[in-house]
Amino acid sequence: MKTKFIALSLGFFVVAGSIQAQITLPKLLKKKTEVSGISENEAGQGIKEALTQGVAKAVLNLNKTDGFFGSEFYKVLLPPDAKKVESTLRGMGMGAQVDKAILSINRGAEDAVAFAKPIFVDAIKEMTLTDALNILKGPKDAATNYFREKTKQKLIIAFTPSVKTSLDKTDATKYYGDIMNTYNKLPTTFKKVNPDLTSYVVGKAVDALFDQVSKEEANIRSNPVARTSDLLKKVFGQ
Repeated sequence: MKTKFIALSLGFFVVAGSIQAQITLPKLLKKKTEVSGISENEAGQGIKEALTQGVAKAVLNLNKTDGFFGSEFYKVLLPPDAKKVESTLRGMGMGAQVDKAILSINRGAEDAVAFAKPIFVDAIKEMTLTDALNILKGPKDAATNYFREKTKQKLIIAFTPSVKTSLDKTDATKYYGDIMNTYNKLPTTFKKVNPDLTSYVVGKAVDALFDQVSKEEANIRSNPVARTSDLLKKVFGQ
């Protein structure tokens, strides 16, 4: 009886081990095939193509009339510090001036986005093969996170002059400065608000671009239809 029990026990472990091997082995083989089926060069090119495609669509979506102003997600409102300013001025019958300032701010952001594309593209070209392989193995927004970490400050520095020019061109700086200065001169104002608008809009514009790029990257990874070239299909799967 004891011998039969030992035999049955051994048989159970043999069968269980066989089942586990049948479950695990295909995964290992699949993983090995996925890794070996794509060269480092192809991975690098695929990631760069995906980011370039994402940047192009991000810029296209935002660099148009109402790209910011008409968007539920990206419309640039007055800075948080200016909320009290807005309510105070609207209460004084200056709502039209406030609305004009907000419209001008968004028109400036829409215009400035066009200057971002070459900056993004240059940053993409500098990506190494090692970076690309790490991105390929990472989460759905790994490329965007890498991009943000490596280039955000450079983008802000490079983007600021064009944003300022665009804001000046649309009179956003003037309108915003006027309403802030009006508020600062009120006898009831104890905490003055900085009328400098450029850095605030730069931050909003850059964040909107990264968000758009992230959405496109996730789309390419998960949606076969979004893989518009043979290379993208090979790198990210059919």
